[in-house]
Amino acid sequence: MRIVDNAKLLIGGAPLRVMRVSGAGANTVKGWFAGEPVGESTKAGALARRLLDAGMVHPEFRHWGQTPLSDLRVTVVIPVKDEAAGLERLLAALPDVPVVVVDDGSATPVVAANAAVIRREQAGGPGRARMAGLASVETDLVAFIDADVEPGPNFLPDLIRHFGDPAVVAVAPRVRSRFGSSVIERYETDFSPLDLGAKPANVGPRRSSSYVPTAAFIIRRAALDNVGGFDPGFRFGEDVDLVWRLVAAGGTVRYDPTVEVTHDPRRTWVAWLRQRMAYGSAAPKLAQRHGAAVAPARCSPWSAFAWLLVALRHPFLGGAVAAASTTTLAGKLSHIPNPNREAGRLAGWGHLHAGRGMAQAVARVWWPIALPLAIVMPRTRLAVAAALLGGPMLDWHQSARRLDPVRAVALRVIDQMAYGVGVWKSSIDSRSFSALRPDFVSGLGSNENHEATTVTRS
Repeated sequence: MRIVDNAKLLIGGAPLRVMRVSGAGANTVKGWFAGEPVGESTKAGALARRLLDAGMVHPEFRHWGQTPLSDLRVTVVIPVKDEAAGLERLLAALPDVPVVVVDDGSATPVVAANAAVIRREQAGGPGRARMAGLASVETDLVAFIDADVEPGPNFLPDLIRHFGDPAVVAVAPRVRSRFGSSVIERYETDFSPLDLGAKPANVGPRRSSSYVPTAAFIIRRAALDNVGGFDPGFRFGEDVDLVWRLVAAGGTVRYDPTVEVTHDPRRTWVAWLRQRMAYGSAAPKLAQRHGAAVAPARCSPWSAFAWLLVALRHPFLGGAVAAASTTTLAGKLSHIPNPNREAGRLAGWGHLHAGRGMAQAVARVWWPIALPLAIVMPRTRLAVAAALLGGPMLDWHQSARRLDPVRAVALRVIDQMAYGVGVWKSSIDSRSFSALRPDFVSGLGSNENHEATTVTRS
């Protein structure tokens, strides 16, 4: 969040918004930025709630003590299939809390000391396994942890602090790939799809973090029951579906990257490709239930038109469209100090984010259309090449660079294309192509922090 006009104007959130607050509210915000706690004031609490719900601020617990392990009212549910070594490692890392292990059709039946074991003779996927374990849970909170995940020593108490906010129904940590020396391990350490990065988020569709994986995930039992639990109809993408239903029901789902767990990467390249295609295969079914929330690109018509002109090698016309959108936005911000400067800043970042979002959509989902188009329309070749290679090159530049750029970029391109193969195959099989369509929104920007611009007062 950015503060302007002596903290009377707050800019941030996802989607982006501009919020004007009173003088007293501005002093409260400045106090928070100086490290003061929210306190007991009703007005301060209401302002904090608005900022939290808007994704403009995120909770910190520097003034909180840690929950004693003996006070944790949580049961751990572990779905497992043929992961005996990982399960043993996970059980050794857990504190003294109730644990339910669900054996989802392992070739060798699971044996786990100090845990209740439920055996499913036929594998039904992680969603079904988690629901089978849920039936044995008697606590208010449930922690779902996959057998190939290893949590840190304070994983449970650090995440459970979020439930001091009654609006929070679920919370997830950062899931890092386990570091190793092989090419696949080094690639996954930098580019794992389960690692959502270092920025905290209020999770939901059309936000900076649209979902969290349930490889490690704590949820209120009542909230899970309220939405009907994991949908057994999803073989993949069940975590995305659950999170979106929780948010639609009015709950808050938080991503807290200050808490980390490690996750085992796929062991072979074949398994790695299958995983990526499987992730893509969930998109059409998610689109049928959640509509445009699963769109491969989300941007305003302004941004789409500007970047289309650039792709067709009319950069000056594209720049003119972007400039016109900036003028329009400045009119909406006329009541704030320096509206033209703020409009230029917001519109500029919005168009840049939109451009990257559309390039990513080409690289992940639209490449089966873009590549033939580049063959028959030479004018588009530079734009298609930039879309396919630009994002992976930028990803490598921003990563820890555990791989050389040639291998990292090549694998990143294959990674994204494999996801697209899953989307297209599942779309064709289901005869539903809504997961391929972009979502045009009002305002400026993309599905990151600049999806839309609204002005509110508090």
